[in-house]
Order: sequence, then C-alpha cells, then structure tokens
Amino acid sequence: MNDFWANVSRYPRYFITIVLGIFFSFFGWLKPLLKNPVSAVALVGFLVSSFVFLYFTLAAMLGLHEAQPPA
Repeated sequence: MNDFWANVSRYPRYFITIVLGIFFSFFGWLKPLLKNPVSAVALVGFLVSSFVFLYFTLAAMLGLHEAQPPA
C-alpha cells in the first residue's frame, strides 16, 4: 500500500513539470516578438483580448451573469 501512495504522490510533481515545460516552450517561441515594440503591443493586445473573450464566453455558458427577475 505504501508503494501505491508513493506512486500517487508523484503525479502532482509530474503535472507541474509538464505545465512549466509547456509555459517555457511557449514563452521561448514568443520571446523574439517582444523585441519589436509594435509586435509586443500586438501580442499583449491579443493575449488580453483572448482572456477577455474566454472569460465572457465561460461566464455566459455557466450562467454567472444572468439577469435576476424582479422580486
């Protein structure tokens, strides 16, 4: 049983390693775009608009901002 819990305890470390690897790979791909101010502004604008779009889409799908009927 101890082997089972030792194995299960490795999964969070594996997950964090995978997420950090994806982040560093993605950042390394975008790093040259940050040297030019025009492309840096466009990249930041794209990232912000993507997060805003994702937020509003998920909020609408989950019904977080539905109008309340009058009491």
